[in-house]
Amino acid sequence: MPAAVTVIEHPLVQHKLTLLRKKSTGTADFRRLLGELSTLMAYEVLRDLPLRETTIETPVASTRGRLIDGKKVAFIAVLRAGIGLLDGMLGVVPSARVGHIGLYRDEATLRPVEYYLRLPRSMRERDAIVVDPMLATGHSAVAALDRVKAAQPRSLRFVCLVSCPEGLATLQARHGDVPIYTAAIDERLNERGYIVPGLGDAGDRYFGTKAS
Repeated sequence: MPAAVTVIEHPLVQHKLTLLRKKSTGTADFRRLLGELSTLMAYEVLRDLPLRETTIETPVASTRGRLIDGKKVAFIAVLRAGIGLLDGMLGVVPSARVGHIGLYRDEATLRPVEYYLRLPRSMRERDAIVVDPMLATGHSAVAALDRVKAAQPRSLRFVCLVSCPEGLATLQARHGDVPIYTAAIDERLNERGYIVPGLGDAGDRYFGTKAS
């Protein structure tokens, strides 16, 4: 069976997502909200990361505590829009390693074209988290996971802000072993491959650009 799809329904996540979706939300607020959303989502995405025990000194006495080994976490951002989710998650795990996969969508075929790839070293020792705000057709997510999975990370999960049934089906058909985290499963794709109701092009809204 495919790995679980977790819809993060925390009230703060849903509140901020609603504000993010609004057509009237400008670039500055869109960036701020996306960063806040990714930070909130990170708590759920990272919930089951392994911990290591350590001995520390408090101002009163020695004690045992538990730490996440940040060097073992790798965030992989799908460019461009994945940068928006990356920044918020790095605020939670600032010592995590970062990779980038550059993909753009061929508007005629709706298929991804790769133009850049840089992953951290020693991926076999790392828990990899691929981030991309929109899971629409699912083709870019599949291409990104293909590349990361080839590096054989210790674990692998995919995080998006908004998804749809078509994208989830495509991703699970190819990578059914990868857990998916999202804040919303929307109705469908339109004829242009955009999520409905969605929030438009996340990259253009985050960077303040318009599609040519």
